[in-house]
Amino acid sequence: MKKRIGSYPCVRVEGGGRAVVSQAGGVLLVETVRKVGLGTAMSAALTPWRKPRAVHDPGKILLDVALAVALGGDCLADVGMLRAEPAVFGPVASDPTVSRLIDNLAGSEGKSLAAIRSARAEAREQAWRLAGGHAPGAGGSVTVDLDGVLVVAHSDKEDAAPTWKQTYGHHPLMGFVDHGPGGTGEPVAALLRPGNAGSNTAADHITATRLALAQLPAKYRRGRRTLIRTDSAGGTHDFVAWLAQRGRWLSYSVGMVITEQVHQHVLKVPASAWTPAVEADGEIRDGAWVAELTGNVLDGWPKGMRLIVRKERPHPGAQLRLTDADGMRLTCFATNTVGRPIAELELRHRLRARAEDRIRAARATGLRNLPLHRTAQNRIWLEIVQIALDLLAWMPMLSLTGRARLWEPRRLRLRLFTTAGQLVTTGRRRILRLARHWPWTGHITAALDRLTQLPDPG
Repeated sequence: MKKRIGSYPCVRVEGGGRAVVSQAGGVLLVETVRKVGLGTAMSAALTPWRKPRAVHDPGKILLDVALAVALGGDCLADVGMLRAEPAVFGPVASDPTVSRLIDNLAGSEGKSLAAIRSARAEAREQAWRLAGGHAPGAGGSVTVDLDGVLVVAHSDKEDAAPTWKQTYGHHPLMGFVDHGPGGTGEPVAALLRPGNAGSNTAADHITATRLALAQLPAKYRRGRRTLIRTDSAGGTHDFVAWLAQRGRWLSYSVGMVITEQVHQHVLKVPASAWTPAVEADGEIRDGAWVAELTGNVLDGWPKGMRLIVRKERPHPGAQLRLTDADGMRLTCFATNTVGRPIAELELRHRLRARAEDRIRAARATGLRNLPLHRTAQNRIWLEIVQIALDLLAWMPMLSLTGRARLWEPRRLRLRLFTTAGQLVTTGRRRILRLARHWPWTGHITAALDRLTQLPDPG
């Protein structure tokens, strides 16, 4: 006789538990806020919006909403998750107080957005300083990826419009710092636009680039220490010319459309001029080659721009386009970087695909929809989303190791943040005890130890 194993045990549930803390793993984000000085910076920046005799600090209110979004919330009311756990998150404002603050910030959005962004930039510099060799700029340069995001609206919100994908909503243009293969990434720009905004609008790309550069520490804004990377939406004359005018300070790698002129030049490239493409591990990519185009194909473009084209055998069943040649799929990009092999430059540009991972993380962190009605309010929401994504990038960068540093928001929530704990008071100390049997308790305690050892700001 074999012992029969039941599917699930029957458990009696009661609601009278005490000293039990839900979302106990959120202390990782709270400690990150403290170490990078974001709370202090945000409080100082939003002082003009604090009403006389107000109980709650505007900076703390905004950070509470951002923490709720980082933990999985997608509307202002989800700050109630934090309100239920004052032992971990402190006093949290009521829903009406939160809504009034958002309305007040939206009423003077130019000043409020500038204040919030300045606080984020200040905290970012501290976070990168604490990260040392794990910071994005540790290798001497920083890469910023610009990409558009479609956000579907399920109601008639201000500036919602039909999109090029036959949906209805908004089309923000965002910028992300690429942490490279050993990390994730963090947002440095978010420009809210109507759903019918063009993908290749040069003015929007210039604005987004300015926002991104303002978020970086000053030393990365000179000497070509920052690379601006985009897909073909950025391949416009006006945007490339703007980047070229700042060639002493910026490098760029911009996708370009395969025009008929480019197509004809590709057909004239001799076989000896094609170089095998390479992969991230340095291995040669079988069935893919790169070459640099010269001559009158560069007429009308800024001096110093290089045009590099890639051809590769398409996957079985892939449909070729009219601009493809000799059964090969063609793509190209422009750059002002010199002194490096074109195969290396092409690989660098191809790694822009990591921006899609950042967009997926943003959709899972408050960007699935814009919850407010007016555009000014949703611009504030977009800043809240960026703060949440900042914390979800800084916390692993400062405290996690190995593969855990690559975990995306959904996995961080499932394994770390949702951990339950028991609050114990011993003498004058309060101790949060996490479940011993939880598989990732060790990750949490080790991460907290690393955060605790970091110096406090100021």
